Amino acid sequence: MSKSPKKYLVTGGAGYVGSVVAQHLLEAGHAVTVLDDLSTGFREGVPAGAEFIEGRIQDAAKWLDSSYDGVLHFAAYSQVGESVADPEKYWVNNVGGSTALLAAMRDAGVRTLVFSSTAATYGEPVSSPITEADPTAPTSPYGATKLAVDHMITGEAAAHGLAAVSLRYFNVAGAYGSCGERHSPESHLIPLVLQVALGQRASISVYGDDYPTPDGTCVRDYIHVADLAEAHLLALDAATGGEHLICNLGNGNGFSVREVIETVRQVTGHPVPETAAPRRGGDPAVLVASAATARERLGWQPSRADLAGIVTDAWTFARREEPTAP
Repeated sequence: MSKSPKKYLVTGGAGYVGSVVAQHLLEAGHAVTVLDDLSTGFREGVPAGAEFIEGRIQDAAKWLDSSYDGVLHFAAYSQVGESVADPEKYWVNNVGGSTALLAAMRDAGVRTLVFSSTAATYGEPVSSPITEADPTAPTSPYGATKLAVDHMITGEAAAHGLAAVSLRYFNVAGAYGSCGERHSPESHLIPLVLQVALGQRASISVYGDDYPTPDGTCVRDYIHVADLAEAHLLALDAATGGEHLICNLGNGNGFSVREVIETVRQVTGHPVPETAAPRRGGDPAVLVASAATARERLGWQPSRADLAGIVTDAWTFARREEPTAP
């Protein structure tokens, strides 16, 4: 990773992943400005030491100038179900906002971008583990908007020399210090199961137990948010003018829903009742990433792949957020 201090704009840096990446940038000695409208992020999530601007990415041109060395772009709506019910919200914000951000970067002469993309761009996988060469066929407006931005970035790199890396996350989990998951509404499995352990919800719904997997429940690739953050810093160094590099980020190993639930029981020492529920439409049996490109091009190697360790960090954060928890 680069040793010379630089200055970066982190859009959406008050959210879960953005805040952890901003913290890692600060720890690496860089100057960080967080731009976030706080529609889904939290002011207290902005790391100490970062400049904070409350504003929309559509207005990035107001603040972005040639003093910045690059942009890390996390500002997006990301709830799959909401995107199905309210697709225009996602197209206006995720695509319209990114269009404005790219224009602001072009006008300011800021030529390095790391984009927070998603495995949702692939839709139903045709093979496992998923590689960047696999077809992209998103099954939700959320995934479609992220893929549209990836296409925009490819064009920007070819036409205007942008140095860009898109990182397609699989299932991000865990916590880093005071930064962790607190989505509203929460839709991710590990924090939902921890809510059961905390007594905040009666049980965890298991959506389908007849999948072609070892225990019949869906298998997902979980990546620790700190490993994810380290990939972003490596991506800044790997970004090359005129190229749009796309990398999957995952551990290459899958854990089933039941394995996650059992791990939460072991880590927390609390009972976690389960409720059987029908399959959800569009839930693939297995989603596991091949991170070979990230290893080869970024030099990235996740070091926190142990599920119990991921759950332990998330549990520590959840208890910090809920001081009266049992």
